[in-house]
Amino acid sequence: MTKILRIDSSIKGPASVTRKVADKIIAKLLADNPSSVVTERDVANGGVPLIDGTWIGAAYTPKDARSADQAATLALSDELIAEIKAADVLVIGMPVYNFGITGPLKAWIDQIARVGETFQYTEAGPQGLVQGKRAIVAYASGGVPFGSGYDIASTYLRQVLAFIGVTDVAFVAAEGVAMDEAAAVARAEAQIAELAA
Repeated sequence: MTKILRIDSSIKGPASVTRKVADKIIAKLLADNPSSVVTERDVANGGVPLIDGTWIGAAYTPKDARSADQAATLALSDELIAEIKAADVLVIGMPVYNFGITGPLKAWIDQIARVGETFQYTEAGPQGLVQGKRAIVAYASGGVPFGSGYDIASTYLRQVLAFIGVTDVAFVAAEGVAMDEAAAVARAEAQIAELAA
């Protein structure tokens, strides 16, 4: 049984192209592996808070030395990290806003990129602790071509995922949504059809 974690980060709700593309990615994964189980996390509407100094203090305090307040501060982070660790496949909806990722997606990343939990520092440099996962990213932009010099969003997300240990990453791109949404989604559908099972 494959466990799929779906992360949505668009603030556009049902009008979101990344949500439409992620729906199609999930449908393909379920068609390939009907026994798969999907867990959904909508970070745009789920209230993932920004980290702050209190959060950092709690995260860098050894677990057995944390106060009850510090443990409470990290409770959501613990939950989000547990979701990633339990998953075999991450499906991440990543719309491009002003050349970058959305604020809600950045808030989620900051909650899950945690020393001692998803990465560690070693003499050889940082080491990701979330190994053996696959990620499929639904990329949508009004006019920023995927992989172009203007596309800093996909480069950033690929780097963050690799930092925590997820290096098997594929992007499904719906580009040019502002010009022709239907054509952009159709191009994404063609890429989904080519995804390996």
